[in-house]
Amino acid sequence: MDIDSIAPAERLDVLRTAERWAAEGRSLALATVIETWGSAPRPTGSHLVIDAEGRFEGSVSGGCVEGEVVTEALDVIAAGQAKILEFGVADETAWRVGLSCGGRIRVYVEKLG
Repeated sequence: MDIDSIAPAERLDVLRTAERWAAEGRSLALATVIETWGSAPRPTGSHLVIDAEGRFEGSVSGGCVEGEVVTEALDVIAAGQAKILEFGVADETAWRVGLSCGGRIRVYVEKLG
């Protein structure tokens, strides 16, 4: 899977939301899928934008790891330090975040602005 398999309108929707929220003065983080393996449901290049209140738009996993990514994004917003998150069946978080079907996903989370 790669970024070309994401509908252009879907990518633009997330980025437009990020622009709108930034214009409103919200503190933001952007999570981007940087690597997948196996049955990961979202392709590389998929985005999730998160504000400091935990509101988000987009998807990095079709619902499997979004909650964990939002939690980590709040730390990124507060600390200003980017993180790479990894989830998969070999990882102890696999059962907690719902990747029990297999696969692995790496997500880069960075503060915007």
